[in-house]
Amino acid sequence: MNVPAPRSWICLLALVSAVHAAPDYPVTRKVDVSDDYHGTKIADSYRWLEDDNAKDTKAWTKAQNKVTQAWLAAIPRRETIRKRLRELWDYQRVGTPFRSGDKWFTYRNTGLQNFAVLYVSDSPGGEPKVLLDPNTLSKDGTASVEFEAASEDGKRLAYAVSRAGSDWQEIRVRDTTTAKDLKDVVKWVKFSGIGWAKDGGGFYYSRYDEPKKGEALTGTNEFQKFYFHKLGTPQSADVLVYERKDHPTWGIGGGVTEDGGYLVITCSEGTEEKTIVFYKDLSKPDSKVVDLLPDNDAEYSFIDNEGPVFYFKTDLNASRGRVIAIDTREPARDKWKEIIPESKDLLEGVSTVGGVLTCHYLQDAKAALKSYDHQGKFLRDIPLPGIGSIYGLEGRKEYKETYYNFSGFTQPGTVYRLDPVTGESTLWRQPKVHFNPDDFETKQVFYPSKDGTKVPMFIVHKKGLKLDGTNPTLLYGYGGFAISSPPDFFIPRIAWLEMGGIYAQANIRGGGEYGRDWHEASIKTRKQNGFDDFIAAGEWLVANRYTSSPKLAIQGGSNGGLLVGACLVQRPDLFGAAIPQVGVMDMLRFPKFTIGKAWETEYGDPQKEEDFKALSAISPYHNLKPGTRYPATLVMTADHDDRVVPAHSFKFAARLQECQPKDGPPVLIRIESSAGHGSGTSLSKEIDQSADEWAFLSKVLGME
Repeated sequence: MNVPAPRSWICLLALVSAVHAAPDYPVTRKVDVSDDYHGTKIADSYRWLEDDNAKDTKAWTKAQNKVTQAWLAAIPRRETIRKRLRELWDYQRVGTPFRSGDKWFTYRNTGLQNFAVLYVSDSPGGEPKVLLDPNTLSKDGTASVEFEAASEDGKRLAYAVSRAGSDWQEIRVRDTTTAKDLKDVVKWVKFSGIGWAKDGGGFYYSRYDEPKKGEALTGTNEFQKFYFHKLGTPQSADVLVYERKDHPTWGIGGGVTEDGGYLVITCSEGTEEKTIVFYKDLSKPDSKVVDLLPDNDAEYSFIDNEGPVFYFKTDLNASRGRVIAIDTREPARDKWKEIIPESKDLLEGVSTVGGVLTCHYLQDAKAALKSYDHQGKFLRDIPLPGIGSIYGLEGRKEYKETYYNFSGFTQPGTVYRLDPVTGESTLWRQPKVHFNPDDFETKQVFYPSKDGTKVPMFIVHKKGLKLDGTNPTLLYGYGGFAISSPPDFFIPRIAWLEMGGIYAQANIRGGGEYGRDWHEASIKTRKQNGFDDFIAAGEWLVANRYTSSPKLAIQGGSNGGLLVGACLVQRPDLFGAAIPQVGVMDMLRFPKFTIGKAWETEYGDPQKEEDFKALSAISPYHNLKPGTRYPATLVMTADHDDRVVPAHSFKFAARLQECQPKDGPPVLIRIESSAGHGSGTSLSKEIDQSADEWAFLSKVLGME
């Protein structure tokens, strides 16, 4: 339903419009380009902005950034916000310890280091020594460590380095005693893991062919391959373990079982939450790859094995997940054994440390822990400190302890030691922060969407909030790729709350909060359902007088950027401001860039007529209408984003500037340099970005 503005908002609308006059935008030329989709001509006047290497595109981005930075620089509160962000972020952070052999590894940040440093010690509380400092990998601070894996004996650490935020990585290997790199370098790695051989003599990884010159950041990524690299040899000698020339969009990965007996290979079609599983018996040098789960009918996440018996987390006939055991000697489905049945909560993951199945669940998007034995007998609930999320619980089943990080919206990451056998958690590290978490409160509400579906939403604000419709409110959402959005800690959010803002996070359909059914309710031709959920969240916040439309901002990144773009286009009257971050804005051409083809399992294929009709109806870029008064918008992107290429944001911003009335709210685009989709962004860039976002909202929402 549409929520009309009450008479009391009239003066508020006038005030807000007075404080965010639009600047003079750079002239963006239009070209006569169109495509024919199933007999329908679709114009694409800003096609030339897709060429990020062209001089005209570089000049356009420079001119847009100049306008944006000048507009933001005129906001007096901007530097105050930046200063407070630095103060808030300047506290010591310690990650969850993880073990390999007799070595313990922990990431630590003294406060304002751009990247956390990896330390090694002989015990969780032992004297830490620097093993890997990402801050030294490049002079300009744009190289980051994306993931790492230690060999079973702990003597070697393989780590993946990304430069300028790109998804492309190169893997190097470091001696954990000397902290010196070996000569090994593996390039053109993307969307990979690192699976060490049991003897530590090499590792498995996934890669694509080297892209053509000039196409590293935009060329399509197809035909991923799975390799083995033997230490001490050049990459050219790596052994191709598995590929599928008949499936260009398959993602292929894998790893070795803890006992070293098997190589488990998993494949998926695009980004679909379904897996195809193969295995290879490593005890037999010439063994072939065996089809175990070839039907692509469900998710099968390998947990562990007891000899030839493999344990999987699956959503086959269980939308919210269960645990099964498959004896590879008798793999017929009627021989499978259910170990842990599906429950009302979403099963996120399973740890086997201590020989116990410690299960991580989401209960209405909040973390919960339960433990079972390997026969499926329930042992106990493991209490958690509050409403929040966890990560960690790493380790081998013979280990006697594991660690996890717990955080909430206003509770910074706190590390606990878990004895999986007794279920006892003990505090290991609690950070000292420069704010009082008790000043804020978190609640969860459930609201009806357009079709009556009950949707959960978290709301965070200062205690003593008055529900008078005047509170500046930031509504965040994602809703895609079965990715859940539980409560987590993010320093800029604290600054927003201190400024008097409300933070709301809607767990809309398309995410993974309630399993496969919740995800599939907002994919392909049903994608609009998630947008309806998000719009309904905004309407609920207004109707319940948390805020009003002129004071309501929306934010989301990547798929969430698509969400924000679509909702500001569909309901410009409902929102006062929007910050779409690295969003998928052209829903007809997304398959043509980098990994975009893989998203067809989520969004649909524009070359199919039914999908085209649905995609063209929701595509933010294509549904902007001249003369419509859109909310104040700050489009966020980066020049090295090779996942959602910046052309999406370039074209959307250019079209939105064209359509916005001359006296309408500002439409700005902020293009970060030497940065990518978000992962691997330095702390200094994060602070600058957040300061600009909050300064923008403080201006356009009338918070100054």
